[in-house]
Amino acid sequence: MEASPILLVLNQAGLDTAQDVARRFSTARIHGLAGRVPTADTQFNETIEHIRMLFKAGHPIVGFCASGILIRALAPILNDKRDEPPVIAISEDGSSIVPLLGGHRGSNELARILAKALSGHAAITTAGDTKLGVALDVPPKGWRLANPEDAKPVMAELLSGATVRVEGPADWLADTKLKRADDAAISLIATERHLEGSPTDLVYHPLRYAVGVGCARGCSAEELIELVETHLAEADIANGAVACVTTIDLKADEAAVNALAAHLDVPLRVYSVEELQRETPRLKNPSNVVYDEVGVHGVSEGAALAAAGAFGSLVVEKQKTENATCAIARTPQFIDADTTGHARGHLSVVGIGPGKDDWRTPEASRLIAEATDVVGYSLYLDIVEKHIEGKTHHNFPLGAEEDRVRFALEEAGKGKNVALISSGDAGIYAMGTLVYELLHRDEEFGGVSDAAKRVSVTNAPGISALQACSARIGAPLGHDFCAISLSDLLTPWEVIEKRLHAAAEGDFVIAFYNPVSKRRRTQLATAKDILLEHRSAATPVVLGVNLGRPEETLRVTTLEALSVDDVDMLTTVLVGSSNSRTVMRGDGKPFVYTPRGYAKRIDAPKPDADATQDNEPTTDPQPDEQISEDNA
Repeated sequence: MEASPILLVLNQAGLDTAQDVARRFSTARIHGLAGRVPTADTQFNETIEHIRMLFKAGHPIVGFCASGILIRALAPILNDKRDEPPVIAISEDGSSIVPLLGGHRGSNELARILAKALSGHAAITTAGDTKLGVALDVPPKGWRLANPEDAKPVMAELLSGATVRVEGPADWLADTKLKRADDAAISLIATERHLEGSPTDLVYHPLRYAVGVGCARGCSAEELIELVETHLAEADIANGAVACVTTIDLKADEAAVNALAAHLDVPLRVYSVEELQRETPRLKNPSNVVYDEVGVHGVSEGAALAAAGAFGSLVVEKQKTENATCAIARTPQFIDADTTGHARGHLSVVGIGPGKDDWRTPEASRLIAEATDVVGYSLYLDIVEKHIEGKTHHNFPLGAEEDRVRFALEEAGKGKNVALISSGDAGIYAMGTLVYELLHRDEEFGGVSDAAKRVSVTNAPGISALQACSARIGAPLGHDFCAISLSDLLTPWEVIEKRLHAAAEGDFVIAFYNPVSKRRRTQLATAKDILLEHRSAATPVVLGVNLGRPEETLRVTTLEALSVDDVDMLTTVLVGSSNSRTVMRGDGKPFVYTPRGYAKRIDAPKPDADATQDNEPTTDPQPDEQISEDNA
């Protein structure tokens, strides 16, 4: 799913025009500068940071502001124009529409649409569009450029006045400003056949072929890829003319099938047993053996024909090796991979950190933007509310964690792109572990369906509560530390108590999760008593509440003064080691740190250049590896 367009408004003058655009685009949302645009769908405080966050998350940005604002915000983070979402600047009265980025990813076309709607002027500046009337490096939907690396020199020649030959049927090249000549040195070639391009020949392939495959479980990627490549070559079909790899949904997670799709750089689309059975009358090689195994009379032929549609036909009948089969079908039109079958389902396990936008990783923002559905505890969905507009929300109450995760996996099993939202880091006392536990369990023992087990999973790290708390107060986690949950809901108290004694004896800095609840009022007091047996009453304790959110509070106390009444379920508790220190600064604010031991090294003799240093590996050393860095 494409990320929703964001209409960026910095003052009331541009609001009327933005609202006019919003009425025409149902998925667009208005983001307004706080204090100036109070009626916006979402408000923000830091303009530059907000623009960058939206851009990194893949949102098309339409700014009702001077183009310089967008340019200054985005210039430092620009990298690859092929991955940039559209960015457009519109004057506050709507008279001028200027596509700044993503011209070949929809920005120019969107600018034209907006100009027509607003009776304004689209200031298209990309040379291909203005002088040639076509972007040769980005052909229209249904076509693929085989040699994109040669597009730049070809376009440079054409912009300098060179003529061109057009070979093969390609209607989209008909209404261009290209100067044609039969003896031109530059050619644009439309073909389904394999043909090498060059700096003077651009080769375009129409996406008219579907490769259907089947294979035994554990088939090697090399075997399947070689089978397909062999028969594409024998049929003289260019790899670039393949629109998709197709198979039965039972094979959605098959490594070889996914490797083939990656090798051909095309989407993988899968079909249910019912969908493939409908293709039985068109199969050239129906098999009762296959039917007995998977419930259809042909996987590779059926899947290829399903993608090619009613007017498609087999051009390569089922071919096989010991562990794999393939078939190739062609349609007289084009195959739109996005509208045939369904994708392998995907679950993104997203840790959003404590809540601040600038504490959330770009990967997490991108995964949320790409998802069609979001699942989570209602509080967590509220935190990212402005980033999930237009998506299907599935809110679950606190305490329904297993239901929440199972639902997310099963929805992904239907071919959806689902984001499971968790605060902090999803793999630390959160939903990440339950995802993998349910994938591991058999269904009859509380696991998930076979379809859910076949989804792909991305686990995006987030800033955990212990990291946020430590960073806010200094560096109490500067030396060895551990985390202990005091909740005995899932872990017996005897086990927790054993870990408390071990951590206390080991002199670890300790982060306490789930320290208290309305029901549990004694565990934290017991933990305090155990720690006081091994470290000073003056040991620093940091209490962080609602970290990274507007209502954040941070307090430093001591182990002796720690009271259960000072703590709730939203509190992160960091208890220092015997070496942790609290220091009061001149501004009256304290910081807490745990020395790493650098002071001991000041007067230490320097080792010989060839000597192996303490903690330094004796093979394949890396820079600065003598003293390991957290998350290096």
